[in-house]
Amino acid sequence: MIFSGVTGITIPRPLGEIQATTTPTVEVQKTENSKENTNRAMNVEAYVRNYFEDTPIMAEVARCESHFRQYDRNGDVIRGRVNSSDVGVMQINETYHLDRSEKLGIDIYTTEGNLAYAKFLYEEQGVRPWLSSANCWTVGQVAIK
Repeated sequence: MIFSGVTGITIPRPLGEIQATTTPTVEVQKTENSKENTNRAMNVEAYVRNYFEDTPIMAEVARCESHFRQYDRNGDVIRGRVNSSDVGVMQINETYHLDRSEKLGIDIYTTEGNLAYAKFLYEEQGVRPWLSSANCWTVGQVAIK
């Protein structure tokens, strides 16, 4: 893990450092190969699940928010369908969070930064920032901070 300049925020390890059965990759090559895109999504899923190992509800949030995708098939950061200001695997809203993330030295346009900022938000607010998708990721009882 890499520590940012802010106490308590941990930037995720680069994908190449993960101990996983697959070789995760984040940087997207522009491709039209759907099998390759599927493998890339699976690798990001493994990375997200590893990163949120201690808070698995956040991996479920990522599943619901982006289907574990940071980038689209053209290599562009994915944006929300309802709100195009929502970006990346955790659908971090630029309008509300870009300035703050930048001040913290976190780049929400990368997978690592998107997850780090989501973790920061979770530690501060619990799952509240993602309540609009709660019907997808809640299973039984979920404690909301």
